[in-house]
Amino acid sequence: MAALVAVVLAAAAVLAGVEAQCPAPSDLRTANGTRVCAQLYADNSPYYDQCCAGAVLVVEPGADVPYMPHEWAARVSSLVVGTRCDLTVWSRAGKKGKSRTFAAGAVPRLQEVRRGLFGDWNNAIRGYYCKCK
Repeated sequence: MAALVAVVLAAAAVLAGVEAQCPAPSDLRTANGTRVCAQLYADNSPYYDQCCAGAVLVVEPGADVPYMPHEWAARVSSLVVGTRCDLTVWSRAGKKGKSRTFAAGAVPRLQEVRRGLFGDWNNAIRGYYCKCK
């Protein structure tokens, strides 16, 4: 009986980690409770439960950044957009190149989001604009 309980607990632990560890869009708030438009993450993983990891860039509502900070240019691998917010990103600095708008929700692996015929958005974001309603 103890072995059966151990197997059930192990299976529950494995299944609990199936979803990505990205925060829910409604959970994007600062420590003092103000709204956050989006969070950009430096790391992702082939395993969804390990995505949205590494360094975090917090994007405030109304942020218009045509040139990413040097340490963040072409480094974003995961993102979460807050409730009732839209994040528009560009593949080249100065709001040039290909663009894409992400609505509220989590994108744990940007390499699964197509950018043109052969590319993807993993490590490709060089500028952004975020607005909330």
